[in-house]
Amino acid sequence: MPRRAAPSGPDLVAWDVAERVATQALRALAAPGAGVQADLASDLADATARAERLVEAETGLVSNAGPAVARVTDRAGWVSANVGSFRQLLRPVGARLARRPATRRALNPAARTAAGVEIGLLLTWMSTRVLGQYDLLASEAGGVVYYVAPNIAALEHRHGFPPDEFRLWIALHEVTHRTQFTAVDWLRPYFLGLVERGTELAVPDGRAILEALWRAAQEIRAGRNPLAEAGVAGLLASSEQLATLREAQALMTLLEGHSDVVMSRAGAAAVPSARRFHDVLAERRASASGLVRLLQQVAGIEAKLRQYREGEAFVEAVERAGGAELLALVWSGPEMLPTLDEIRDPSRWVARVGGTARAAT
Repeated sequence: MPRRAAPSGPDLVAWDVAERVATQALRALAAPGAGVQADLASDLADATARAERLVEAETGLVSNAGPAVARVTDRAGWVSANVGSFRQLLRPVGARLARRPATRRALNPAARTAAGVEIGLLLTWMSTRVLGQYDLLASEAGGVVYYVAPNIAALEHRHGFPPDEFRLWIALHEVTHRTQFTAVDWLRPYFLGLVERGTELAVPDGRAILEALWRAAQEIRAGRNPLAEAGVAGLLASSEQLATLREAQALMTLLEGHSDVVMSRAGAAAVPSARRFHDVLAERRASASGLVRLLQQVAGIEAKLRQYREGEAFVEAVERAGGAELLALVWSGPEMLPTLDEIRDPSRWVARVGGTARAAT
């Protein structure tokens, strides 16, 4: 697997430790043989190309980055790819901390190593759950669609899923994300701008952590889960970061909901077992308890599941109000993106953009 060149400058996390911890932990897990992975690689390359055609026909969005790159990997390979992405995203944070004496201690070897161990363990767990992932930060034009072979093979075997259908079903979701980011010219820089804004704000200090704990206590007293909205990131964020986080949540909710709708419609004829796949995986996530449930909350996975539901409801409500032409306005510029409140009450977005929609006709 091609590796990103390591960026120069300080790191907030000892990424080599994170990758080493994950790799060692994963050695204890059974994995399919090389023949199974080779079979998956061939099938998923075909499924990815087919998914591109189906997504383009369903959405009218055409990638400007050429054919998608499909890469089938094992769990350790998925961890390595994500370490590269995280390191690229978080490098500016380390650079800012290094310039400020008051926060430079976050870059001492002990702190960096501890962070590496924690992230390595979290990535180990996540690598056993992920089926596919679109990585827009990969060096290849248009990014890379990753598929995690052991997890796909295990689910197919455990539940008797038809491999051709299941692999196309996974590809449809990830390829829709790639199409969103490679067909809409402004979307990738806008998304990365949100990430940059979120990371350029101050890293939480002791006072911010105490305030976060107070907010968490208030949420618990009100009968709400303080991790439900955005995992630990939402718990520790400052008010400025929370505002940026809500913008990012709104965007990701739209993208996830749109992807689920497209996945369902584009694969309606080609994936007759889609409903069964959906129900089995939904039950798998909902049945999590104890440590697994906590990890889902910490990693923001439960918030992501809500994004699927809320985003899909938004897309369908907008289409009922004005058809595909009205929905297409979300791709016309950042100012047309729905806010999180508008996602949850689509009529507000429809009212805001209604004049634009009428002018366009």
